[in-house]
Amino acid sequence: MPVIEIKDRENRVVETVHLPEDVFGGRAKKSLIHQAVVNYLANQRQGTHATKTRGMVSGGGKKPYRQKHTGRARAGSIRSPLWRGGGTIFGPEPRDYSYRIPKKMRRRALMAALHEKLVGNQIVVMDSIAIEKPSTKEMLSILRNLDLDGKSVLVVLPERNDSVSLSARNIPGVRVARAMDLNSYDVLASDTLLMTREVLATLGEITAS
Repeated sequence: MPVIEIKDRENRVVETVHLPEDVFGGRAKKSLIHQAVVNYLANQRQGTHATKTRGMVSGGGKKPYRQKHTGRARAGSIRSPLWRGGGTIFGPEPRDYSYRIPKKMRRRALMAALHEKLVGNQIVVMDSIAIEKPSTKEMLSILRNLDLDGKSVLVVLPERNDSVSLSARNIPGVRVARAMDLNSYDVLASDTLLMTREVLATLGEITAS
């Protein structure tokens, strides 16, 4: 059963705990993680790209020149896709890129991503992350004590905490997320996961839901 150290904000080890075997004990499947990440990125696309066809481009109501005896190719509109300034042929149209993958796949991909982070020693667990009022300086001090200064860090909290979120939002590379919102992309996109002891206790329920 995997174990991990619980640290305080001064980087002192206060306890060693066993990690949930059903969450961190699995084997990382790269293909499953890939599918989940591609799905996440596809669902983030707005799909608002568009081009104008010849029917949408202004002008072109008059035939540019007569049909015959000009020595030129016949043309019916200056807005033909063959002309400069004309419409676009088969251009992109607004569309929805999102699609669903089975919940079990998403869940197992998340567990595989967490396993990857654990194997790479990229998970740091604190007994608690408490900041009374928003303070970037205090958040930087915590990260510096944990040797996370200058790294991309995903701070995982059991529930929304405005003080921590506001303290971290101006620090480059540092993001804050709730445990229930975790996904495989966010886990892999950061160098280190910084979570609390309480998050560890709820990960089993989150990955099983």
